Amino acid sequence: MAKNDLIGERGKQEIIITRVFDAPRELVWNAWIDPEHFKRWWGPKDYTCPFCQMELRVGGKYLNCMRSPEGQDFWSTGVYREIVPLERIVYTDSFADAEGNVVPATHYGMRSDFPLEMLVTVTFEEHDGKTKMTLMHIGLPTGPDSEGAQQGWNESFDKLAESLW
Repeated sequence: MAKNDLIGERGKQEIIITRVFDAPRELVWNAWIDPEHFKRWWGPKDYTCPFCQMELRVGGKYLNCMRSPEGQDFWSTGVYREIVPLERIVYTDSFADAEGNVVPATHYGMRSDFPLEMLVTVTFEEHDGKTKMTLMHIGLPTGPDSEGAQQGWNESFDKLAESLW
């Protein structure tokens, strides 16, 4: 089961994606909190994640890198706002440089109307012996960048499903 929604308001959008994974909730949760497992699935199809650092606690930071098939690195960073084990992760999301400094989206050739900080919420629920995961990404600008982000999340979740073994 996959459900995708784009909800727009005043030039900003939310992406909401719901997936049901044929895996126990603990395994799906661990795919989000274990840097080595995260590196196996993070990024769209044909992208890799050569670097992932997580300080998994409220107020802790993360820094990760997506590498395109052409070799371009896209760094992101943020701060964990809420962590409820096996149920919910809330964190900020910003473009970054390799040192973890927040940079504007224009650093990566994207539009200037991207906010410096967005918010991501991921929830995990038991669902008939499987895991229902819902992602909400708030603050994206409307238009092709939101559509690209939604496609990127969906391709990442396809890889996540394949990594759950």
